[in-house]
Amino acid sequence: SKVLGYSSEYRPGPYGKEFRAVQVLGRPNKLPGVGDSPCAWAPAQVNSVNEEWIKVGYDKAILLRQVAIAENFNAGAIVRVYAYDEKTGEHLLIENSITPTKELGKMTYVFPSDTTATLMVNAIKIVLQPSRVLGFNQIDAIGISSSTDPMNGAIRVTADVPKDLQKENLGKMVNSTGQEVAPVISPDGRSLYFTRGKYAGNIGSATNQDVWVSNLDKNNNWGEALNMKAPINNEGDNAATGISPDGKTLYLINVYRPDGSMVEGLSKTVRTASGWSFPKECRIKNHYNDHNKKYTEFAISAKGKVMVLSVQRQDTEGNKDLYVSFLEGEDSWSEPRHMGSIINTPDYEGSPFIASDDKTLYFTSAGFSGYGNGDIYLSRRLDDTWTNWSEPENLGPAINTPQWDGYFNIPASAEYAYLSSIENSFGEEDIFRVRLFPSIKPEPVAIVSGNVIDSETNQLMSAEIIADLKKSNEEFAKVTYEPETGEYKMILPLKDLYRLTASHEGYFPVTEEIDLQRETNFRTIRKNITMLPIKVGQKIRLSQIMFAQSSADVVSSSYPEMQRIVTMMKEHPTMEVLLEGHTDNVGDYQKNVKLSEDRVLAVSKYLNTQGIELARIQTKAWGPANPIASNITEETRQKNRRVEFTILKM
Repeated sequence: SKVLGYSSEYRPGPYGKEFRAVQVLGRPNKLPGVGDSPCAWAPAQVNSVNEEWIKVGYDKAILLRQVAIAENFNAGAIVRVYAYDEKTGEHLLIENSITPTKELGKMTYVFPSDTTATLMVNAIKIVLQPSRVLGFNQIDAIGISSSTDPMNGAIRVTADVPKDLQKENLGKMVNSTGQEVAPVISPDGRSLYFTRGKYAGNIGSATNQDVWVSNLDKNNNWGEALNMKAPINNEGDNAATGISPDGKTLYLINVYRPDGSMVEGLSKTVRTASGWSFPKECRIKNHYNDHNKKYTEFAISAKGKVMVLSVQRQDTEGNKDLYVSFLEGEDSWSEPRHMGSIINTPDYEGSPFIASDDKTLYFTSAGFSGYGNGDIYLSRRLDDTWTNWSEPENLGPAINTPQWDGYFNIPASAEYAYLSSIENSFGEEDIFRVRLFPSIKPEPVAIVSGNVIDSETNQLMSAEIIADLKKSNEEFAKVTYEPETGEYKMILPLKDLYRLTASHEGYFPVTEEIDLQRETNFRTIRKNITMLPIKVGQKIRLSQIMFAQSSADVVSSSYPEMQRIVTMMKEHPTMEVLLEGHTDNVGDYQKNVKLSEDRVLAVSKYLNTQGIELARIQTKAWGPANPIASNITEETRQKNRRVEFTILKM
């Protein structure tokens, strides 16, 4: 758990923690694999006749039966091992008894002799003779145990991986002998965007990358991939890196300049009636990337308010790390913040993807024990800082191969994941899909979609749609609906009660509830919203103004709707309205009439406190006389406890 001292450490770069002494702490990052790793301690001297050493301490002393030393690279340089007892001090366990072998790496075991078998040990010191084995010597971890059962390095694989799990190549309609990477699946699972390189059909040279798209046909087969052409593709390197829930905003690597050139960064393009717009820069405060290849990988959350980046910066662990940035304004993002050492290592972390639940992160890392050059892992967000994560879990050998695997991407249904791999490909990397199993699925969500309709003409109309959480009035998501580009779509996590509010100038904002509190599985919900024009005689039901039973107290979740009345009446200063109050049928009839009167007066009083003159407000109390729902259950009775208003004058 701590480094107590060391002779030297290899420091190849200006910053980061590659090969530092602290890399010997914790469980192995390489074993059971072997080979060079920046996640291990390496002494500064190579092939030296001078000895090197490291001493580590443990949280508590234990009866020592075993020392396990993870030698991941150029094993065999150990000449002495010491143990430290809290009472009796230093004890030599072995000296010159480990013979160098031809193995590149291994777990080396030391079992104490009878004379040292009663030691309560809380520290170990290892001494190396670098000249014994050519090349840098690396130590991945040092473990102690009170058992003689050999300790081993292990891959932390996610639980309950199906034995028959297999990846499926998407076939020649999507893949070619070129390189297909970075799949971006639309949330509804119907469109697949990906990056194609080393292909003669690209714009510019075959060495450049272009964005291509394939769509599912009516038989759920992928259609022939099409080049997305200008303005998304040009003679530079183009790649899609994310998509909005409605499929109408596509995020792209690089910043597109009007002259056709590009610089490193992030852009977004919006689908319009005439096609995709020219990509617009998403500005990231103090964005830079010191990685020698200078490419940044991005992931955008379904809400569009959080971005995860893979970059190398001054506070990285070493190679590229994962950082988080937050939306601060229109296309403006905060300075990237390091996401912590639980998910970042001195080796590469990249190809991030944030699932629709806004909590589950998939990424590729070369810094944890795995099956290949880079494996796909998952980690789950533990709080709202986006820097506190669960320990990464490897997705297993059916998904990860001895090569590099990455670009895990999941639609909202979370039935399949799409990824890039070179194993069993047609040439270079191909796009594969794999069925998700429960332990690696994100939390389920619902896709809510529909149209916005004018109540008088029955024609589709544009609108801004906001989803907020009813319990807190907090805005959750916002989209702009344009009929020419298709339905609106929103992704809403389950277990909450939402309000969808559509607004358009000249119309009263209409609110619909989406109750997902009891849902447990992925759902698709159709919700058309009918808009009511603001005009004399228009009657509007304020379904969101709710009252506690037998009370005229307005619940706090109703304030946004009442505030919309205030806004409307301030925009139309001569408007006069009639407020009508209604109750359920529980209790005495006359008392309910009085209660309905108290309720409309409570609403009238609120409007007055917000600057609306009482002379512009008339009231009427109906009691339980005009129900709009059954009075059998409390859930339906709530709908009868309502206020309606009619526009009397404009």
